[in-house]
Amino acid sequence: MKDLFPFYTIGHFINEPRNQTEFEIMQFDKMEEPNVDDIHKHTFYEILWTEKGISKQTIDYKEYEVLPNSLFFISPNQVHRFEEWKPLKGGTILFTEDFFLLNHNNKDKLFELSFLDNFYANPCIQLSKENFADIKLTIDIIANEQNRKDKSQTITQALLHILLAQVQRCIDTETEKPVSRKYLVLFKQFKNLLDRHFTKNKTTTFFAEQLHITAHHLNIITKKVTGKTASEVIRARSILEAKRLLTFTDFTITEIATQLNYFDSSYFSKLFKAETNKSPAAFKNEMSEKYRIK
Repeated sequence: MKDLFPFYTIGHFINEPRNQTEFEIMQFDKMEEPNVDDIHKHTFYEILWTEKGISKQTIDYKEYEVLPNSLFFISPNQVHRFEEWKPLKGGTILFTEDFFLLNHNNKDKLFELSFLDNFYANPCIQLSKENFADIKLTIDIIANEQNRKDKSQTITQALLHILLAQVQRCIDTETEKPVSRKYLVLFKQFKNLLDRHFTKNKTTTFFAEQLHITAHHLNIITKKVTGKTASEVIRARSILEAKRLLTFTDFTITEIATQLNYFDSSYFSKLFKAETNKSPAAFKNEMSEKYRIK
């Protein structure tokens, strides 16, 4: 399926599209406004930190109010709606998966972070003043390293790992029963498979077999991470794509149902309404008013 949104690299966000940089850190008051579409996808991870001011960010139809002493995370492939940042005091850290995993062969190290690559995790984390101050200190050290003439990629990567470990500690401390790292890794492996196969209406058993676990075990994992069954997660991914197609294309409801492998458009419409409390037609009208250029 052709992607509906432009994919941007870090280079686009520093207005150097051909720049292959894999890490950048910028303060809002010192950065130029990037020449990117308001609605887009990233090929990289982004961490926004806010010291003062309030903004609103939208990730896949969910709107979040970003307050002072908070962090906001954007992962690759999420549809992000660009918001105004000039009135804010804070900044942004951008890094690729390859940069995070530099000299690390185990990709699970990235998957172990609960707040990245997780559609069901809140991408906005409100911190206490004390915890935010600790994290801001690490951010300042990263910025100082990047400003050195002899800056080291190895040191910057190590500092990034420390920063993300600090964030995970804050989350785990405030969570009554943190999800095990093993379950997080398996869930994100499931999510990656789902992103590749969601248009084919594959079953829980199919994904469990790909992960070399039972369907029952996969259901236990998705329940722990999201509070939903694997079937509900699979259906939600399909409905999310339906929302995108309804909002940003002129396809008919029947055409969208067919693209998502629902060959009975009436069944698709019932499923969509059960998930969203709106018919596909009502949703399309509402989102066209909100997102699309008239």
